Amino acid sequence: MLRITELKLPIDHPDEDLRPAIVQRLGIASDDLLDFTLFKRSYDARKKSSELCFIYTIDLNVRDEAAVLHTFADDRNVNVAPDVSYKPVGQAPADLQQRPIVVGFGPCGIFAGLLLAQMGFKPIILERGTEVRQRTKDTWGLWRKSVLNPESNVQFGEGGAGTFSDGKLYS
Repeated sequence: MLRITELKLPIDHPDEDLRPAIVQRLGIASDDLLDFTLFKRSYDARKKSSELCFIYTIDLNVRDEAAVLHTFADDRNVNVAPDVSYKPVGQAPADLQQRPIVVGFGPCGIFAGLLLAQMGFKPIILERGTEVRQRTKDTWGLWRKSVLNPESNVQFGEGGAGTFSDGKLYS
């Protein structure tokens, strides 16, 4: 798979103009472009004198990848696309006796538990508070009726402190 960067098109171009622009940029026949995927689209408004345009990064497959790479050997905007596929950092041994413990079910705890499970570690997740539905009722009870449940409130429970806050917590 190849990647083209810095492909510029006017901001008002129709979607169907992208394929011909790729073909023209590479100097290949339309049939030689097998498929392509939009990796990134950005606005370019850096120069005051010129109009706004889109800057594309495109991942694509062509019939003869080696020939295209040879043609553009000195062009930094046409290269092999980097491998961005996910690769787990490890795998649990088949005879695993102990299970990892994740403390808290906030964003980090959720993510840690997911990754450990995907690697076969079967994590145990501990959470001090309640699930989100009950926690919402408890939090509204604090805010509306000034009734504090010390085990289920803004700071403790499924989803972590960020479920009811943008990061500015007060104790």
